[in-house]
Amino acid sequence: MSSASLLRQQPEVASPCVNICRMDAASGYCEGCRRNLDEIASWSAYTAAEKHAVLAQLPARKEPL
Repeated sequence: MSSASLLRQQPEVASPCVNICRMDAASGYCEGCRRNLDEIASWSAYTAAEKHAVLAQLPARKEPL
């Protein structure tokens, strides 16, 4: 199977956006999803692995600052 076929078979990684789109000036993270502006802007271009890497960081970012 070609790599292009494998890519098409991988399920899309859902965005963590919860439609609370306000940037926290102190942390630099969105108050809703806890991503930074670069992660939000690049999300659609990220590979599944990159998206999973960002998602893995989000729980720690939800801790009180």
